[in-house]
Amino acid sequence: MSKQIALVEDDQALRENYVSALTKQGYVVKAYSNRRQAETAFAQQLPDLAIVDIGLEDEIDGGFAVCQTLRSLSKTLPIIFFTARDNDYDTICGLRMGADDYLTKDISLPHLLARIAALFRRTELLNQPLVPSDLIKSGELIVDAKRMTVKWKGQIIDLTVTEFWMLHAIAKYAGHVKSRQQLMDESKMVVDDTTITSHIKRVRKKFVQVDPSFDRIETVYGMGYRWKADNS
Repeated sequence: MSKQIALVEDDQALRENYVSALTKQGYVVKAYSNRRQAETAFAQQLPDLAIVDIGLEDEIDGGFAVCQTLRSLSKTLPIIFFTARDNDYDTICGLRMGADDYLTKDISLPHLLARIAALFRRTELLNQPLVPSDLIKSGELIVDAKRMTVKWKGQIIDLTVTEFWMLHAIAKYAGHVKSRQQLMDESKMVVDDTTITSHIKRVRKKFVQVDPSFDRIETVYGMGYRWKADNS
């Protein structure tokens, strides 16, 4: 069955162009020009992935509200912000709200398609047979790759798809430093260094909300990140 993509974009020409391009790739695309249309549709049925502009008609930050609505309906639905707003503030806000990726509209179509395909590859791992390596245990941490769940000291940590696979990549090799490139390779991501840093900060914050003394994700400056093993 073809994957269904929701495109929330208020510019009619861009909306039609991307609907056409994505449809040619075999995706089923449903497009919406404003927040109200999108949220009404999502209340009835969720897409497999959502691409959301930030400014939507008369709402300068309407896309942020759409993202929050989607996250309240699904913790793992892949969400991509696709916007002309190229600044650190909007990028960080978008990622903090639970988006899996933040792209600017000056990227090429092949680049956008690669990001979409990478997100779908990760979600499809859920359908693969369960094997012992799907379960990672490191002290109080339990990561279940089959169910995409993370527990720390018995409490669930709610992570997005991207956050989950980044944590999985470092927890799988506890005590070993993973470079940003290795994080991208192992979590099947195509993102820049700033985006990886933002994701790691968000993952840390979610653990700290459960356990204020949490300090297991370590930044090794100039090298990357690692999950501190019990004996480290």
